[in-house]
Amino acid sequence: MSAESEQMEQGIAEYETPVDSHEECGAGGDADIEAMKRRVAEMEAEAAKLRELNEAAERDIAEAAPAGPTDQERAEADSRSIYVGNLTQVDYGATPEEIQQHFQSCGTINLVTILCDKFTGHPKGYAYVEFAEQSFVENALVLNESLFRGRLLSVKPKRTNIPGMSARGRGRGRGARGGWRGRGFRARGRGRGRW
Repeated sequence: MSAESEQMEQGIAEYETPVDSHEECGAGGDADIEAMKRRVAEMEAEAAKLRELNEAAERDIAEAAPAGPTDQERAEADSRSIYVGNLTQVDYGATPEEIQQHFQSCGTINLVTILCDKFTGHPKGYAYVEFAEQSFVENALVLNESLFRGRLLSVKPKRTNIPGMSARGRGRGRGARGGWRGRGFRARGRGRGRW
């Protein structure tokens, strides 16, 4: 071998001298590992406490929150309510106070609701009036076709909606009448090829 290659091998041998990692780290390495294990255990205990506190808070909120009305309660409220239509087809200025005043002679009113479009905020043209007693509904039905702001009102008993059912029947779709059937419009012109 040449002198250069011998020097290179000696240099490489110096860098490749094995070092015992346990001698280098000593007992300090084991202490670090144990400290990390303790810290992980503490963090897991804290996470468990947080989960318990979260669950307890959710239980408290669920117990404190008022439950919505049951189907029976809704049906009972609907039996004390009327539908008032043709309210604001032309005039959007009708207020719940005016409607309450119009039906005040029928009996005690609990609630007047004018339904509005969720996108525009404009009234949809009808309202619901809930009375304190069911007998007041009969009095209110007498005001069917009465004048309110120059328009004839449509007053009917409110019906209870059944989820999944509509006035026209069940399901979606347009049915056989008026539906658009077929594959669509195909333009057939000169020079456009065969379709």
